[in-house]
Amino acid sequence: MTGDIRPFTIDIPQKQLDDLQARLAITRFPEKETVDDWDQGIPLSYVQELTQYWREQYDWRRCEKALNALPNFKTEIDGLDIHFIHIRSDNRDARPIIITHGWPGSFLEFADVTRPLSEDFHLVIPSLPGYGFSGKPDKAGWDIPKIAKAWHTLMTRLGYNRWFAQGGDWGAAVTDRIGQQNLGGCAGIHVNMVIARPDPATMDSLTPREQAALARMGWYRNKDNGYSTQHATRPQTIGYGLADSPVGQMAWIVEKFHGWSDCGHETSAASMGGHPENVFSRDHLLDNVMLYWLNNVGASSARLYWHSFGDRNLDNVTIPVGGTVAPYEIFGPSRRWAEQRMKNIVYWNEPDVGGHFLAMERPELFVNEVRAAFASMEL
Repeated sequence: MTGDIRPFTIDIPQKQLDDLQARLAITRFPEKETVDDWDQGIPLSYVQELTQYWREQYDWRRCEKALNALPNFKTEIDGLDIHFIHIRSDNRDARPIIITHGWPGSFLEFADVTRPLSEDFHLVIPSLPGYGFSGKPDKAGWDIPKIAKAWHTLMTRLGYNRWFAQGGDWGAAVTDRIGQQNLGGCAGIHVNMVIARPDPATMDSLTPREQAALARMGWYRNKDNGYSTQHATRPQTIGYGLADSPVGQMAWIVEKFHGWSDCGHETSAASMGGHPENVFSRDHLLDNVMLYWLNNVGASSARLYWHSFGDRNLDNVTIPVGGTVAPYEIFGPSRRWAEQRMKNIVYWNEPDVGGHFLAMERPELFVNEVRAAFASMEL
C-alpha cells in the first residue's frame, strides 16, 4: 500500500458509554400509537423493549472487539478522512472489490460476509463520508459523483489498477456512478438496488413481478419517504434531535429495518406485519445504531441526501453490470426496465427472499450473488 494510509483502532471512551446510559435512563417517550401495527411508525412497546435491552444487556465492547478483529484503516482524500476495512485474500487469484453501504446502514452490514467473500476477493469496505468513522464534510460538495471519484482514488492508492464495485442503497448510487464515470479502474459493477425507472412502453404488459415492484414503490412514495424529504431539505434540523436522543436515533433507524426487510410482511408493499428480529438479532440492530450514535453522525449522514438529491443523472452504464433484485427491495425494477440504461447486463437474478439490507439479512444469499455476478466479468 502507498500513500497516507494509517491503521485505525476503534476505541470508544468509557465516558461516552456512561453518557449513553444516563440518557437512556431519562428517556421521555411519547404516548402509544393509535393503531395496532407499524402504520404510524415504530410502535412504542417495541421501542421500550429495545431501550430496556440497550440499558441492561447490550455490550458495545463485544461489538468493538469484533470490529477491531477486522483490518481497519483511514486515509485522507480531498481533505477528508475516509475509514475503510481492507482485507487481502490468501487466494492468489483473488480480485479486488470495493463494497459500499448506504443509509441507515454502515460498513457493519458486511461483517458476516467478509470471511466467505475474502476467499475470492480482496475486500475494500469504506464508510461513506459523514458516516461511521469517516470524517464529516465541513463544506458542501461531497455528493455521489465526488464519492465515486474518491473511491477510484482509494482503490488506486491501495495499488489496485483494475477492480470491481458493489453496493446497495446509497452504495448502489455510488457504484452506479462509478460505472457511469468509467475512469478506467472499475471493470464491472454489481448492485442489489438497481437504479432504473419503469419503462412507460411496458405499462400495458406488466409481469407479476413488475406489478409487485410498482406496488412496493407506491407504498414507499405514499407512506415511507418522509425521512428522505427531511434529510434532503432540512438535515440540520433533524440532526439536533438525532444528536441529543439515542432513542430517537434508534427509532429513526430501526423503523427502516422493519419496513425494508423480508421479515414477515404479508405482501411486498405492506408496512404492517412482520418483525425486524425475525431476520436481525437485537444486538445486530443496536450495533448498527451505535455507529450512528457514538460518532454523532445523525446530521452528517442525513446531509448526503441534501448533497445528492438534486442529481437526477441516469446516464447509461456501458461497463458490465450485475443486478440482484430481492422482493422486499424498496426499488425493484425488472431487467427490461434496467436495460434501458444499463447496456451490458451480464448477470441478473430475482431471488424469492430478501430485502434492502441483503448482506446483513441474508449473508449466504448475498455472497452467492456477488460471486455469481462477477464470475463472468474479467479485469
